[in-house]
Amino acid sequence: MSFDLSVMKELKIGPYKFRNVPINIFDDEHNITSYPTYGGLIGNDVFRRFNCILNYRSRQIHIVPNKFYRDPFDYAYSGLELYLVEGNAVVGDIPKGSPADIAGLIPGDEVLAVNKKFGMSLNELKHALQAVYGRVEVIIKRNDSLLVKK
Repeated sequence: MSFDLSVMKELKIGPYKFRNVPINIFDDEHNITSYPTYGGLIGNDVFRRFNCILNYRSRQIHIVPNKFYRDPFDYAYSGLELYLVEGNAVVGDIPKGSPADIAGLIPGDEVLAVNKKFGMSLNELKHALQAVYGRVEVIIKRNDSLLVKK
C-alpha cells in the first residue's frame, strides 16, 4: 500500500496535546478504516508515550504519560528503508517521489555513510537520516562502485 506522509498540526488525547504529529495517509479503497475514501494512521509514536489500561467491561481507556512523553517525534521522511543484510546496511523499498527516490537510490544499494560519517550501525544510520533537516549526503556502494547521493 502506498502512503503519503504529512504532519497533523495538533492532536488532543484527553487533556494531553501534541503538536506537529507525523501521520500516514492512504487511499482506503477497501474501506478498512471505515472512512469513505481516505484512511490515516497516527501510529505508535503517539501511543508509546503513554502507559495504557483498557477496561473493556466499562468501556474505558486510562492513559498516563510515561518517560517517552516529551520525546521528539520521528519524522522519517527520507523514504530510505534500511535492512541489515550480512552485516551491511542495504536499501529496501523506496516510495516513488520520496527524497531517496529523487536522489537516485535504488533497492539493493549498500549505505556506507551519512554526511561523511562511516562505520555507523544500522540504528545509527537510521537516526542520522531521521535527525537531519535539509539535504543529506549518503555514500553508497552499487555494483562495486562508490556513489554520493544527495
